[in-house]
Amino acid sequence: MDIGTQLGRVWLAAVAFLIVDPIPVFAEAVTSLQLWGEAPAQEQPLPPKKAWVIREREIAFDPQSLAIMKDATARPHPSVRIELFQHQGYELDVTSTVSRMSNLSTVRGTLKSIDRSTWSLLINGNLVSGTIQIEGRQFRVEHVQNGRHRLLEIDPAKVPPD
Repeated sequence: MDIGTQLGRVWLAAVAFLIVDPIPVFAEAVTSLQLWGEAPAQEQPLPPKKAWVIREREIAFDPQSLAIMKDATARPHPSVRIELFQHQGYELDVTSTVSRMSNLSTVRGTLKSIDRSTWSLLINGNLVSGTIQIEGRQFRVEHVQNGRHRLLEIDPAKVPPD
């Protein structure tokens, strides 16, 4: 069998595969991951809200997305999104990932299509803390207890000095 016949069969097999099962192939290409989502209801309440917190909500990290974010060799990153409050969704643009042998990673970047934005996350295993700044607004991700996390919107004018 010559090379032309072999290539023709491979091409036909690929076309047949796409005709029979096109949705999963294309769905994976356009699907974005959510870094976090709504946390399941807990019996134990969160610690009280501080005076400089405008609003807060409990969040739960997606383990797959967290693993991708921590991986310094993962380039290019798949589309990873975050949702702040009131369904405000943003796509992360990772500009720096530093991973240590101790399972500690520092990940930084900007938000795609937002000019004045930065974010950074410190990830240690499944515990996360970080900051997000969007055009003068400030948000924090903090570990609360027992693997629980919350997202806070902060009023910078009310934060006490260090």
